[in-house]
Amino acid sequence: MLAYRLLTEDDTSAFCHKVTKALADGWQLYGDPTYAFDHTTGKMRCGQAVTKEVDATYSPDVKLGSL
Repeated sequence: MLAYRLLTEDDTSAFCHKVTKALADGWQLYGDPTYAFDHTTGKMRCGQAVTKEVDATYSPDVKLGSL
């Protein structure tokens, strides 16, 4: 199964650490990162999609972060 996650975070080093950890855990970048202003919080937000081929059957109960 190809698992998909969209990682998001405020525009801080925490976002870079989140993406770096996903890459270290075997996830691969999917597409370009995104960057947008969140009017609710008044902060810039980053997003990056990642995918990973896993030996599992899809279920809505799958915890993608633990794959």
